[in-house]
Amino acid sequence: MFEVIFLYILFASVFTLGKAAIAYGQPIFFTSIRMILGGLILMAGYYWYNPKSFKQHLSRRYLPLWIVLALFNIYFTNVLEFWALQFLPAAKACFIYNLSPFFAALISYFVFAERMTLKKWLGLGIGFVGVIPLLLTESPGEHKLGGISFLSWAELAILGAAIATVYGWISMRRLVKFEHISPIMANGISMFWGGLLALPTSYFVETWNPLPISQPGPFFIYLIVIMVISNILSYNIYGFLLKKYTATFMSFCGFMSPLFAAIFAWLWLGEEVSWPFYISAILVFAGLYIFYQEELRQGYMVRKC
Repeated sequence: MFEVIFLYILFASVFTLGKAAIAYGQPIFFTSIRMILGGLILMAGYYWYNPKSFKQHLSRRYLPLWIVLALFNIYFTNVLEFWALQFLPAAKACFIYNLSPFFAALISYFVFAERMTLKKWLGLGIGFVGVIPLLLTESPGEHKLGGISFLSWAELAILGAAIATVYGWISMRRLVKFEHISPIMANGISMFWGGLLALPTSYFVETWNPLPISQPGPFFIYLIVIMVISNILSYNIYGFLLKKYTATFMSFCGFMSPLFAAIFAWLWLGEEVSWPFYISAILVFAGLYIFYQEELRQGYMVRKC
C-alpha cells in the first residue's frame, strides 16, 4: 500500500509544479515537449533492454490500441489538464481530476454493461452532490474565462481530462494485463504519439513568437523535473501497480492526491484552501467509501499478488 500512497504524492506534486511551470511557457507546448522527450527516453530504454519484444509489439495488430492510448491516456488528458491549470487553483484542479472513480463506474455501466447496485448508485450520488460546493466557488481566472451555467470552461476541461484518463487507463490495463505489454513500452509509445499530436495543436491555438516560451531557463527546469516525476516515475509505477490492483481501486486511492496537492500548493504557491474544498472532500470521500465497500462485497477489488 505504501507504493500507492507514494504514487499519489507524485501525482499531486505535478499539479503544483505544472501550475508554476506554465507561468514561463504555454501549457499545450509544455505538454507536447514533455511527452515527446519522455516517450523517446522510455522507448529507447525499453528497446535497449528488449529489442525483440519492442519490434513485436509494433505490429499492426496493436495499432488501434496504441491510437486509443495516445489519444486518451496522453493527448486529451494532459492537454485539457494543463490548459485548465492556467485558470484554476492547483488543489481544485487536482480534486476535480480525481473524480475519476465515478466516471470509471459510469463508463463501466454504459459501455461494458457492468451491474450497478443500489449502494453503488448511492455512493455515486453522494460523490456528485459533494463536488457541487467546490464547483460553485470561482477564482478570478475562471470568472474572466466564462463557461456554461455554474461550470467554467476550465472546470469542464478538467472534467474532460478526468473522463479521458479513465478510458486511457482501461486501455492501459488491457495492454499490460491481457496483451502482456510492458508498461514502459506502452507509456513510451503513447507519450511520444500523444506529444506529437499536441505540437500542432499548440501551434494553432497558442502564440508562437518565435516559440511559446517566456523564460527558457525556468521553463526547461520545470520541464525536466515534471518529466522525471510524471513521465518516468508516475506513469510507469501506475502501470506496474495495475498488475496488482484493479483500475477502480487505483482510482479510489486517487482521492489522496487533492489533499497532498492542497498542501503543496499552500507551501509552494501560497494558494489558500477554502472551506468548500473541505466540505466537498468529506462528502466525496464518503461517496467513494460507500462505492468501494460495495466493490469489496462483490469481489471486484481483490488484490492480485
